[in-house]
Amino acid sequence: MSPQGLQLDHARALLRQEGIALPAAETPPSLQELQAIIDGLCLLSERDPLTGLPNRRAFEARAQQELDRACRTGEMALLLVVDLDHFKAINDQQGHAVGDAVLKEVARTLQRSVRPMDTVARLGGEEFAVLLPHVVPARAGKLAERVRLAVAEARVPLPQGGQLGVTASLGGALAAPWVRSTWQHWLERADRQLYAAKNAGRNRVCLEPVPHTEVSAEEKRWLLGGAELGVDRIIAGTAEAEPDLT
Repeated sequence: MSPQGLQLDHARALLRQEGIALPAAETPPSLQELQAIIDGLCLLSERDPLTGLPNRRAFEARAQQELDRACRTGEMALLLVVDLDHFKAINDQQGHAVGDAVLKEVARTLQRSVRPMDTVARLGGEEFAVLLPHVVPARAGKLAERVRLAVAEARVPLPQGGQLGVTASLGGALAAPWVRSTWQHWLERADRQLYAAKNAGRNRVCLEPVPHTEVSAEEKRWLLGGAELGVDRIIAGTAEAEPDLT
């Protein structure tokens, strides 16, 4: 078998192991199968292998999309950075298998605690990110506290019996409306609040003060491409709020 054939077989085996369906293998491979393999590998490149969540690469792209929308439409989004407290002690005392089980349970808990439109990603280690579009400032604290409480209530069964709980510290920042920015800067802002939460005693939420930007009505109309209704609703402060999670 040629090296190319071996690589294709390896790709097929990897994708099937991850539960990604492929067309029946052919020799030579059909264009349909090759496209399915490419699509599957692209999907895996943006997925965290342990938790199944989007990884940092996928998060970066999604965060930049939300920032661009905030700049273009004035709709705000909330970024939360979630870091598990004392996770190293869990690995040291309970072993890495339990540590992995904790990460998986936290991933499931975070997904259950937010809306279908929201994005939960694993940034690396014990750090996660939650991206919530269409969030008005008055709701940001409540949404963040909901996430913190969900993690604190999660339990992981231990091999020797009993259950293990974990807490998390959260830092958050809202995307500044009508301002062009980068996901790196947004993440840095949320990280600063995370450090504040850690320094204040852990198992708490710290949010950056709401960003304020001065943008004229004419600039808003230009950014919205002349969408008069959207501009009027934003100027009047009557833009529709995000769905209630309670």
